[in-house]
Amino acid sequence: MSLAPAIELHAVHKTYQLGAHVVKALQGVDLTLQRGELLALTGPSGSGKSTILNLCGLIDHADAGDILLNGVNINEYNETQKTLQRRDTIGFIFQSFNLVPVMTVAENVDYPLFLTGVPAAERRERVAAQLKAVGLHEHAQHLPDALSGGQRQRVAIARALIKRPSLVIADEPTASLDSHTADQVLDLMRERGHAEGVAFIIASHDNRLTSRSDRIVSLLDGRLQ
Repeated sequence: MSLAPAIELHAVHKTYQLGAHVVKALQGVDLTLQRGELLALTGPSGSGKSTILNLCGLIDHADAGDILLNGVNINEYNETQKTLQRRDTIGFIFQSFNLVPVMTVAENVDYPLFLTGVPAAERRERVAAQLKAVGLHEHAQHLPDALSGGQRQRVAIARALIKRPSLVIADEPTASLDSHTADQVLDLMRERGHAEGVAFIIASHDNRLTSRSDRIVSLLDGRLQ
């Protein structure tokens, strides 16, 4: 039996009230992201990219429409269930890495497993395998400040993948990196997504992302183009 798509948006609307103004952030968006697919979400600032990421990450809620995570409509979840879904099935990668500076590379990657109560022996095995997959096994005991920007983003990728999520959400993950390092990071995300069957949705202004994506979706004024 085939697995359900990682995330589906059906006729999704989202508005925000900014003072006396109503901003139509999303206007009837339909989007499906399959497991193992890397999708580039492009568009100018204010087009709705961040809104889509927040909805897919269960950080915000839609005003209308349906969002299905692994085939289940999240409208059926209460806030506790949404929190557990974020913890267990969604990974996040940020522009600023968001690593814990006093933790080693291995401890940063291990932390999501620690939070979910995975036994220590299994955690050590999975962390070692994930660091090897992103080329950082020799840096396991280093602190983040001892790493380059590209290496820190690799740690963030390993941390996002360690809990074996169905979906990883990345917001401008290459904005803080030089051109060569950004290319390497994008290639790594595509490679690991395909290898592990994880869907990546990446919002970015980086034109290099389009050549490394399985699909490109462009937003303008809250609508897919």
